[in-house]
Amino acid sequence: MTVRPLRLLGDPVLRTACDQVVRFDASLAQLVADLLDTVQVPGRAGLAANQIGSTLAVFAYNVDGRLGYVINPVLAETSGEQVGGEACLSIPGVSGVRPRAARAVVTGVDLDQRPVTIAGDGELARCLQHETNHLRGELYIDGLVGPERNALLRALREHSLA
Repeated sequence: MTVRPLRLLGDPVLRTACDQVVRFDASLAQLVADLLDTVQVPGRAGLAANQIGSTLAVFAYNVDGRLGYVINPVLAETSGEQVGGEACLSIPGVSGVRPRAARAVVTGVDLDQRPVTIAGDGELARCLQHETNHLRGELYIDGLVGPERNALLRALREHSLA
């Protein structure tokens, strides 16, 4: 079991759009295994490859007993709206209230290049959107506005993360 260290806010890899996977080899299988091991640490719901230093478009999730991964994910469908608390492993110590779609569907492939579709509501929908955004170099704090954004940025300064 390999739990990889997390990259934190300020690391340029978090703001870099990930590359589509084109080589399905042993190194990709190891990356997926590391993502799955790392996301299973208690208190974690999702983990994008760039959060552990890789620039490949892969993420893992661990929500409500559902554990898995998606390679080359695309947010294919969203519907409804939910507003709730959100945090990020790469921005420890702070959280914010952010609107997201209430339902999300992500498509991609697995290690055998077979199509994968993950659909979820509630926390899984939030996770699917959060991790897909990570792979585009976006952080959840980018979607905060007004007083919520100002409060979070103030908290980041207090934690010396901004």
